[in-house]
Amino acid sequence: MNEKFEKLKELISGFGSCVVAYSGGVDSVFLAVVAHNVLGDKMIAVIDDTPSLPRRELEEAQEIAKKFGFPLRVVRTNEFSNPNYVSNSINRCYFCKRELFDELAKIARLEGYNVVLYGENASDIGDFRPGTKAAEEYMARAPLKEAGLTKEEIRELSRRLNLPTSEKPQMACLSSRVPYGEEVNPQKLKMIEEAEYVLRDLGFVNVRVRHHELKTGNLARIEIGESEIANVFKDGVNKKIGEALKKIGYNYVTVDVLGYRRGSVNEAVGIK
Repeated sequence: MNEKFEKLKELISGFGSCVVAYSGGVDSVFLAVVAHNVLGDKMIAVIDDTPSLPRRELEEAQEIAKKFGFPLRVVRTNEFSNPNYVSNSINRCYFCKRELFDELAKIARLEGYNVVLYGENASDIGDFRPGTKAAEEYMARAPLKEAGLTKEEIRELSRRLNLPTSEKPQMACLSSRVPYGEEVNPQKLKMIEEAEYVLRDLGFVNVRVRHHELKTGNLARIEIGESEIANVFKDGVNKKIGEALKKIGYNYVTVDVLGYRRGSVNEAVGIK
């Protein structure tokens, strides 16, 4: 792991300057901090203020940038004006990431940064990741992956750097909560965001609220970490969840007995 970390720093140093695609997650925070440590003011982190990013995540990402002293810029992309994104096909992420990398590439070109970096790591190899195609089209680099760093190694190195994200659960965008083929829109994502706040404020850590449109109304299918599921049915917590989510606009509230698993929306279309 130490050799991989040194390789990462050598890669970043060799770039000379960079724009970092930043989300406030484990990988992008680690990458931004290391890039700033290596390049100083020759790097800038850029975060996309989009309806698919929860407000708390945006605020936390901004606080981390301020705490660790790296420059951060907030941009707004227009993926919700693209019917290819809104229709929510299995390659939805491609259209989102294409918008993002187009914006990052413009910043790099106009302001003299040599390369755009993003936080894909070695553990992501083999996953279904349509956004990677967009990164390749814009010649963005994934130095964590190039250095061979896995997710667990990034978490361990984040602990060494005292990063607050070292133990942070994985956090995909809110649009990933909507089954393929069902339209994605800001109103729907706001419902999902507020529903997940309800669960997190009740102490649940690994949380997803999957939003399903039925002929008779909206259904919230809650995924919670397997070790946490039993807590839903203690001390009337289930009633608190149900009442709160119905106020948000859900007609039906269910708990998935299989618990949280990464990318469960892919199961329905046979993607592993």
